[in-house]
Amino acid sequence: MEHYTTHIKSKNGWFDINLRELYQYRDLVWLFFKRNYSTRYKQTILGPMWLIFNPLITVSLYALIFGRLAGLSASGVPQFLFYLCSNTLWAFFATCLTETSNTFTANAAIMGKVYFPRLVMPMSSVLTGMLDLLIQLAMLVLAMVGYCIVGYNFGINLSILLVPVLILQVGLLGLGCGIIIASLTTKYRDLVILVGFGIQLWMYATPVVYTTGIIPQKYLGLYMLNPMASIIECFRSVILGIPTNAWQYWGISWIVTFVVLFIGVILFSKIEKTFMDTV
Repeated sequence: MEHYTTHIKSKNGWFDINLRELYQYRDLVWLFFKRNYSTRYKQTILGPMWLIFNPLITVSLYALIFGRLAGLSASGVPQFLFYLCSNTLWAFFATCLTETSNTFTANAAIMGKVYFPRLVMPMSSVLTGMLDLLIQLAMLVLAMVGYCIVGYNFGINLSILLVPVLILQVGLLGLGCGIIIASLTTKYRDLVILVGFGIQLWMYATPVVYTTGIIPQKYLGLYMLNPMASIIECFRSVILGIPTNAWQYWGISWIVTFVVLFIGVILFSKIEKTFMDTV
C-alpha cells in the first residue's frame, strides 16, 4: 500500500479542529495571505499606497469633525496623534472582522474542489490586517518622533511592552467575531450587508474618537463590557502616555475575547461540515 499523510474522514463533533494539521498547512496560510494583497490592489493606480493615504484621510477628517467642530477632548495630546493612535488599532480590528466574515461566501468555489483545514482562510485574513497594522504603526511612530523633535514629551514607560499583547487580543477578538458571522452568513446572507453598518455602530460605541471620560460613572461598568473599549483606552495609554482607569476592566475584556473566540471556533467547526449544501 502507498503511504499517505492525510486521512480524510467524516467529522460530526462540535469541536473537530486539528491544531497540528493547521500548523502543517502554514504554507497555505502564507499563500492565501499573498493572494489577499495581490487581489486587493489589482487594477488600482496607487496600489499599496492606499495603506498610507486611507488612514491619513480618515484621521484628518476625525481631527476636523470631532476635534475642531465637535470639540471632543484629546486628553491633552495632539489631536492628530490621538486619532491616529485610535484609528490604527480600530482599523486592524475592522479589517480582521470584515475579511474573516467573508470566508465561506467568498471562497466557496475553492472549498468545494480541494481539501484543506477551513480555518486557514480566517487566519490568513488576520495576517492581512496585521500588515496594514504594521504600516500604520510605522506612521504613528514617525509622527511621534516629529512631535518629540519639536519638544513634546509623551511620558512613555515600560508599559509600552504591552503593545504586542493588546494587538494579539484585538486579532483574537476580530477572528472570533469574524468566524461567528462567517458561519451564520452561510444561511443568512443579510448579515453580509449588515457587517459594514454594524462595524460603524460598534466604532461609535467604542472610545475611538472620544475618551471614556464622557461616559457617566454609573454606566461605565456596562459600557466596558464592550471589549474594544478597554483595549483602545489601554493602547492609547501605553503609546501616548494618557492616564486611564480602563486597566481595571482589561481582565473583563480578555474574558469576553476568549468567550467570543471559543464560540466562534465551535460554531465554525460545526458549520464547515455542511456549508457547501447552503452556500
